[in-house]
Amino acid sequence: MPRILMVLVLAVSVAAGMWLSRLLLPPESPAAGPADRTAAEMRASASQAETGDFSLPDLNGRTRTLADWDGKLRVINFWATWCAPCRREIPLLKDIQARHGEAGIQVIGIAIDDAEPVADYAAEMEFNYPVLIGQEEAIAAAESFGIDFLGLPFTLIVAPDGELLNVHVGEFNADQAEAMASVLRDFLDGTLPADAARQALADI
Repeated sequence: MPRILMVLVLAVSVAAGMWLSRLLLPPESPAAGPADRTAAEMRASASQAETGDFSLPDLNGRTRTLADWDGKLRVINFWATWCAPCRREIPLLKDIQARHGEAGIQVIGIAIDDAEPVADYAAEMEFNYPVLIGQEEAIAAAESFGIDFLGLPFTLIVAPDGELLNVHVGEFNADQAEAMASVLRDFLDGTLPADAARQALADI
């Protein structure tokens, strides 16, 4: 639990830094804010890491690993019930799963939270994709991809062969979710090579 409190403090610090930088920088300034630098650093770190893996229980208590979805393009979303931006993303992730699941895209939610509130929220939201649960173990799952955990939400895009294509830091909106799904479909169809898909996802 102390590590979870540390994560919360870090998340608040990052948010405060973003607000302060926007207040102090002139509107025309092209300088990247702290969140932009963090996203770039996380992508760079992750691109040099070996394929991550994890072992976490799902809502039914069954232990699952990343290998359970080998052969699928995995959209791994780290979230928590107490995170408002995370909750806003969930309907978008459900839509991606409903519309593109048959094409080979698999959304996986990893809740960094206690099991009871996650189970209650899952019953309310009627997830159409698997939800795994953990606290320090879930943070370790993110770190297995070479990512330094700073706050929620964030989403990993993992190719069918296990290659990490992208780390999306922070909340994404409906337009970004649609653009992401389009890039992933083109990648799966073979019309977009991995390097081009990686760049397209980084630009979203």
